Amino acid sequence: MTLADATGDELAGVVDLFGAVTRTELEDALAELAFKRGEAVDDEAIEAAVDDAIAGYYLVPVDRDGTRLLAPGPAAFPALPEGAEDLPHILDVPEREPDRAELVEAAERRFRAEAARAVDAGDADRVERLFDVSYDLETWGATDVSGVRSRLDDELENRN
Repeated sequence: MTLADATGDELAGVVDLFGAVTRTELEDALAELAFKRGEAVDDEAIEAAVDDAIAGYYLVPVDRDGTRLLAPGPAAFPALPEGAEDLPHILDVPEREPDRAELVEAAERRFRAEAARAVDAGDADRVERLFDVSYDLETWGATDVSGVRSRLDDELENRN
């Protein structure tokens, strides 16, 4: 497996080493990991992997004191990619403990907005993904998004 094939769970695992990181810190960590593993550092692949992890709710962006941080999200089961355990000793990234309530609020607000856009656009693939995320979000965040899930389910039923 190359770093370009890293899963959302693996990206969440790297983030989890530090608690929360900026996007730049995560991209630097992934570039360092690729270098350490003898892989070519592909900045575009790293950016795409981070974008995919955010879109898939493996990572949740949250603003703290004017800084956008990424933290493991509701769809993540953080797992460390090979060689990642040394990253805290290699990189100068502070450990941050994200506020759980802020994370849940940010994830839920984003989820609700994305669900509305997906339904309005008739994006069946996104609706289906968000339907699955709704269960993860409720479990992870101890929040109730059943009303949104019902709307997503109705959209899926209307498409079939």
